Amino acid sequence: MTISLSFGRLLAAASTLAFVATGASVPAAAQTAQGMAADAKPAPQQDMVDPSLPTQLPRTAVPHRYTIDIVPNAQALTFGGSVRIALDIVKPTDTLVLNAADLAMDSVTLYGPDGKWRTAKVALNADAQTASFDFGERMPKGAYLLDIVYTGKIGTQANGLFALDYQDPDGTERRGLFTQFEAPDARRFVPSWDEPDYKAVFDLSATVPADQMALSNMPVKTSEDVGNGLRRVTFGSSPIMSSYLLFFGLGDFERINRQVAGTDVGIVMSKGKTDQGQYALDSASAILPFFNDYFGTPYPLPKLDNIAGPGQSQFFGAMENWGAIFTFERILLNDPSISSEGDRQRIFSVAAHEMAHQWFGDLVTMAWWDDLWLNEGFASWMENKTTATLHPEWGADIDRVGAREAAMGLDSYASTHPIVQTIRTVEQTNQAFDAITYSKGESVIAMLESYAGADVWRKGVQDYVKAHQYQNTRTDDLWNAVEAAGATDLTQIAHQFTLQPGVPLIQVASAQCKAGNTAITLRQGEFSADRRDAVLAKPQSWNVPVLAATIGGQTVDAVTQGATTSMTVPGCGPVLVNAGQAGYYRTLYAAPQLAALAENFAGLAPIDQYGLLNDNMALAYTGYQPMGPALDLVAAIPANANPKVLGEGLGVWSGLYDLFDDEPAVQAQVGRIIQQRYAPVLGRLGLSVRDGEAAADTLLRPALISVLGSTDLKSVTAERTRLLAALAKNPKALDGPLKTTWLGLIARDADAADWQTLQGLARKAGGFTERSALYGALGGTKDPVLAARALDLAITNEPGATIGAAIISSVSRNNPELALDFALAHPADIDRIVDNSAQSRYVARLAAGSDDPATIEKLEAYAKANLGEEARKPVDQTIAIIQSRLERRQRIMDQARQWIMANAG
Repeated sequence: MTISLSFGRLLAAASTLAFVATGASVPAAAQTAQGMAADAKPAPQQDMVDPSLPTQLPRTAVPHRYTIDIVPNAQALTFGGSVRIALDIVKPTDTLVLNAADLAMDSVTLYGPDGKWRTAKVALNADAQTASFDFGERMPKGAYLLDIVYTGKIGTQANGLFALDYQDPDGTERRGLFTQFEAPDARRFVPSWDEPDYKAVFDLSATVPADQMALSNMPVKTSEDVGNGLRRVTFGSSPIMSSYLLFFGLGDFERINRQVAGTDVGIVMSKGKTDQGQYALDSASAILPFFNDYFGTPYPLPKLDNIAGPGQSQFFGAMENWGAIFTFERILLNDPSISSEGDRQRIFSVAAHEMAHQWFGDLVTMAWWDDLWLNEGFASWMENKTTATLHPEWGADIDRVGAREAAMGLDSYASTHPIVQTIRTVEQTNQAFDAITYSKGESVIAMLESYAGADVWRKGVQDYVKAHQYQNTRTDDLWNAVEAAGATDLTQIAHQFTLQPGVPLIQVASAQCKAGNTAITLRQGEFSADRRDAVLAKPQSWNVPVLAATIGGQTVDAVTQGATTSMTVPGCGPVLVNAGQAGYYRTLYAAPQLAALAENFAGLAPIDQYGLLNDNMALAYTGYQPMGPALDLVAAIPANANPKVLGEGLGVWSGLYDLFDDEPAVQAQVGRIIQQRYAPVLGRLGLSVRDGEAAADTLLRPALISVLGSTDLKSVTAERTRLLAALAKNPKALDGPLKTTWLGLIARDADAADWQTLQGLARKAGGFTERSALYGALGGTKDPVLAARALDLAITNEPGATIGAAIISSVSRNNPELALDFALAHPADIDRIVDNSAQSRYVARLAAGSDDPATIEKLEAYAKANLGEEARKPVDQTIAIIQSRLERRQRIMDQARQWIMANAG
């Protein structure tokens, strides 16, 4: 956490006939509730009816087992379904209320302890996404069977049961079916208690074309021929789990697999791509034993698949369905014609993230969406830890600091929210999947692990998993387990960082050498991107774990207490606070202290160089210090620095180059700085990937080509011209790991003829990843006339159902106002091509790069007309970012210009 019988309401009777004709069973009334309880119902979980938890359903009944039968009709984009739910009524009631969305109920009956069947009067509430079943009499507590026959829709965006269209390598048109249920979309597949606390066992059967592969969480248990080219597949019973983890897939698939630590590990993809799945299989095979060992609880299911979907979403890239992870193929398959080193590393890291969820999220699940971060923050942290352990050469420690910066970029605005947040509506749930939940969650866990010690932290995690497996938890359950393992006072620190929003600011108020040690005084405040004066007057308070060291010296730790904290650091010399970059806070140095760090920059570890750069650029942009000292740090990056540090510096200069787009003379000066510092680096690396080179160099090259190309470096522009000419003759001329890099550069500076060439190639592209890259490139043009053509193209059928939204997003990178205006003018098209779970954030994201004050008014009008108060958060965050950028733009330009003129050669 990334689809020729009609089953419509007017053919309700034909729905039942279809079940009979295809061999799918209509629920039988003969089995007693007592019998079901004996052979199918697990013991209730202790926390499954917890009245203190939020809920959108009345706490009157608890489901224990769903026996689901579906008959999908992929061509008609409809399906028929039946479900038998074994449940307990725990509070006398005459009505049962379940979640249901876009489902039509054909019949609803209830069998009770008295041996009678009752027929329900059905009321659907589309806004609440519920179905109410009124049985006309009060039913006492006890065990019941609820039978429902229903019909549903197969969508073309990733919500519920959905279809993805694609082409085989030989050009044959295909359609695959998949499901996406997180957060609240299992209700589009089966009427259910679709909340995480209502864990149950799921038995799934499906009547499907006999020549296609059907997939679910568990292996196939039985498969029987039912005639007419169909077969009925029944999967093994799932473990007790939350509804959003259920999965179903169907299509012309192939599977490669391997036995790993007693588990059948597989990669599933469309036919003809098995070679592309081998890298993902190798990755999963390495990750699973590591997780078995780290968590101290072996993976409990017999198989673990990762299923490739040929599409994309504006909401997610992969989903941790238990035993049946779903991942869009562009981040699962390794296609040598287009996959880069970054793509391959992403395949590994996304797999690590989703596999971590098999324990943190699936085996142990948050009780309510308030604690979503328990799933996502932990999986993000585990993803990074796994990468750092199994692939230390990739520099995952620096990537962890990058994730922290992404979180602080959002967390420093007044529109932020705590990690543990209040969720009460479907829309709030969808919006909870953001950088605070993922990246701040990851960063805070990294800090707490550092505070507790790696061994104590791991022991606490293992105890937590063992104590709560197959159950639901809240955040404090994790803190209690880690404290019990030996992390004294961890809960107090954890509460401050998870229950209140914002970013601490640690100011190094003084630093004096005394008897071979350095005495420092730290003053604590709060860092803000849009309320600096307000938080200076009344900052929030945290107990912040701090690690500090002189350069090359021993690291010491302390936890801040109150407004000031004193530390004694061994050695004399420049002091680095947040050594190792585990802390979630900004550090502000006095000018002489920062100058000393700049002079000794080459002596810092790469992770500290990276963290120091990011801290000081953020402090300069927000006005806590001038731009000059921060740019001195960027200028201090040595030519032989870690490639990720070099890339961070390159990003700063590139941002300044774009900032002075309306001042050609200053922009030319910045361009000269970029070329003087980075052309030699590209010259050393070369324009092509070399056998045996370091992975970090391979990752740096695309950024160098893109940025130096924007400054018109002759070697890059000449290669662009050569490749474009070759591409016009040979569609495979760009094939290889730099394909998307050169496509982006070609498209960015394209004229009408170039753009037409790219469109022609996009139309002929076969594989989804290549097709998506080519159409996305069309939107990346700087020319507003061509960008407008890309927007018009996005809402046609040409790109495909899931690519159009990505084209509009691509336009927003260079023409944000154009993209926003287009989206606001075409609401029906946006509704059609963007997942309904992502629409408000999608529109807000289009505008995020705008420097036009009028954009704020447009966003306000959009929110007022289309969004409730609970759905405004993405728009409010974008407005805050634009406002702050506009307010500080002139100051930044003036200070940066002054430095550039004084330092440009």
